[in-house]
Amino acid sequence: MEHPNRAGYFMNSNVGYKSFVPAKLPPDPPVQYDAELQTLLSLADRKLGRLDGITQILPNPELFVAMYVKKEAVLSSQIEGTQASFVDVLSAEYNQADDQRRDDISEVVNYVNAMNWGLDELERFPLSLRLIRNIHAKLLQNTRGSHRNPGEFRKSQNWIGPAGCTLSSATFIPPTVPDMEAALGDLETYFYQEDFTPALIKIAMIHAQFETIHPFLEKEVTKGYANISTFQPEVADFFMLFSA
Repeated sequence: MEHPNRAGYFMNSNVGYKSFVPAKLPPDPPVQYDAELQTLLSLADRKLGRLDGITQILPNPELFVAMYVKKEAVLSSQIEGTQASFVDVLSAEYNQADDQRRDDISEVVNYVNAMNWGLDELERFPLSLRLIRNIHAKLLQNTRGSHRNPGEFRKSQNWIGPAGCTLSSATFIPPTVPDMEAALGDLETYFYQEDFTPALIKIAMIHAQFETIHPFLEKEVTKGYANISTFQPEVADFFMLFSA
């Protein structure tokens, strides 16, 4: 173990690299709610209230939400390097997409389908690691990443860095598989740990923790939407606004 702190610690491996193991949530010492954070949190809550109010006056709120789902899917896919625009996704629905870009567009469409499927599942089942794995399987179905264990947490070490980098030159190395499994178990427990943490703060911490654990070999899947749908049910229809 090396350099333990509030966020976690680096663990030396037997083959020369250092992986990062995140500390359990909630953080210790706890989050300090200074004047700036309280102001920002209040502003965010007010804006969520406005969005929630819109659903009460729109004749077809599902259509409005569907467009935001598509927009979020495009932005999330672009983070992964996918080249597809919002117009491309809309064109694909009417079979007007350019064949040369169909693979990229299919990945974005999968994001949309996975989001919608996951939100439907949350009506019947609680947020869990199993649900996250199932959403991941939907996300990678019939795409270029479908060979990389869709719906399964990784069984090998991964790393993050520039193209072509190795473990020894990586920018960040998530926890090893045993440490990952322990961290995921702790995170799932925290999903439903009762405390007085504001919902948006808890959502943010869960999102950051999952990204740090990085349990999939191909595409991370939380993207915030399952979390906000669970902890802020009154604004669940707008989960995609917190998915980037």
